[in-house]
Order: sequence, then structure tokens, then C-alpha cells
Amino acid sequence: MFSVGSNSRQQLSDSELIERYRHSYDNGYIGELFHRYTHMLFGVCMKYLKDEEKSKDAVMDVFEKVLKDLKRHNVENFRTWVYSVTKNLCLMALRKDKSMDARHEGYLYMAHRIMESDLPEHLNGESEEETDRRLNEAIGSLDDKQQQCIRLFYFEKKSYGQIEVQTGFTNKQVKSFLQNGKRNLKIHLTKGNE
Repeated sequence: MFSVGSNSRQQLSDSELIERYRHSYDNGYIGELFHRYTHMLFGVCMKYLKDEEKSKDAVMDVFEKVLKDLKRHNVENFRTWVYSVTKNLCLMALRKDKSMDARHEGYLYMAHRIMESDLPEHLNGESEEETDRRLNEAIGSLDDKQQQCIRLFYFEKKSYGQIEVQTGFTNKQVKSFLQNGKRNLKIHLTKGNE
């Protein structure tokens, strides 16, 4: 019905390419749209992600999203729409990176506080992933009440009073769970240095 060669596709407007894609699901129509807009999309990604490889990956993610979304959504102005899709994907990637960075900073903050001095050499020299793994493992070794208090106090930066309200523990219990949790974590983390 809509059989069109690649040279003929170049003659079609964005709207015509989308319409033909929606009727045939021939990825060649979307390929033509991406040929037209890849440079713009890459520029948008570079603006937000400031990394060439991440930007290339993000453009491919946009392509995959467009293939799915155009089947369900009626798009009037492809250029504006795909710009918004690209920007939103980049912002989500940045939020994800920030939350991972914040989680790692939380682990290091907690480890410094637990050790009440410099970190053991084996933690200072490890990759972020290994430090995260080791601290997660150490926290996982605690009983549930100690884990809950440690996470609320160190990661969510809750006060004793806020932890009491959230957990139903008394002030004395919160302090005890934190103190015993810190001691047990210090033992667990120091073991890795032996």
C-alpha cells in the first residue's frame, strides 16, 4: 500500500513519514526521521549529559522510544515532540546518576562516622562499586531494628525524634540500636582489613 523506496522517503514530510510508519510499522520511515534529526538530538544530549558516549547511547534510547510511542500517540510536530522526548530522557538519566552519587556519598559518610576516624585503607582504595557492595553487605548483617535505625539516621539523615515517630521505638531504643549497629558495622568493616 505505502511501499516507498529510501529516495522517495526523503521527499516525504515528517507527518507523512509518521503516518506511513503507523500504517506499516516499517522502521525505514522512522529511520528517515532520525536521519533528519540525529544531529539535533545528539546536540541536546550533549547539552545535558556532557559526555559523548552517554549522548550516543541516549540518542539510541530516543530512537527506541519513538518506535514504540508513535504507534500509540498522534504527533503533530515531530521536531518539537522528539526534542521534548530527548530532553526528558536526558533529565531522567541525570537524576538517576545523581541518586547513585548521593547513595555512594551516603555510604562514605556513614563509613566515616562509624569508624569515627579515617576509613580503613582497604575502603579508601576501593572502587565506588566495591565500597557500596561492602557496606551493603555489612548493613545486611545487622538485625532488622539496627538496620532500620542505621538507614534512617545515616542515609535519610533523620533525627532521633523523627526515628522514634517513624518506627515507634523509644528514644533509648533508637540510641541503643544505633550504638550497637555502629559497633557491629565497625567490626564487620574492620574484618575486611585483616
